[in-house]
Amino acid sequence: MKNLSGFLAGLLFGMGLVVAGMTDPEKVLAFLTVGAQWNPSLIYVLGSAVVTASIGFAWVNRRMAPLFDESFHSPSSFVVDKRLLAGSVLFGLGWGTAGYCPGPALVGVMTLDHRAALFLIAFIVGVLIYERWFSPTSDLLSRA
Repeated sequence: MKNLSGFLAGLLFGMGLVVAGMTDPEKVLAFLTVGAQWNPSLIYVLGSAVVTASIGFAWVNRRMAPLFDESFHSPSSFVVDKRLLAGSVLFGLGWGTAGYCPGPALVGVMTLDHRAALFLIAFIVGVLIYERWFSPTSDLLSRA
């Protein structure tokens, strides 16, 4: 049941991304670029995401455990440090440059969009580089 609920949640999320236009990099870039060509239509998408997440977190915070798991899997740290800020900046730069973030890129790949495939390949290479040289468990950091 856990896998089925995850699949259905992902399917619903992906359909929402398509309907909202979040899989169209030109639309995303037009929203992220404030100027004469600015397209504010994604404000409604982001606003509805904040409302939905707020309702969801309020509901979840009253539960002792998730519906399809034994316990919640919360972050072990809530510290805002240099690594978190650097990762956030890199994420924002990548999103602002390509018009994709990982979720919409996965949906784009499923629709055979070559731009999304190129983004996803670059994203995976970046993750592998991080895991090899910069993650807390990498050999490079343990030798420093």
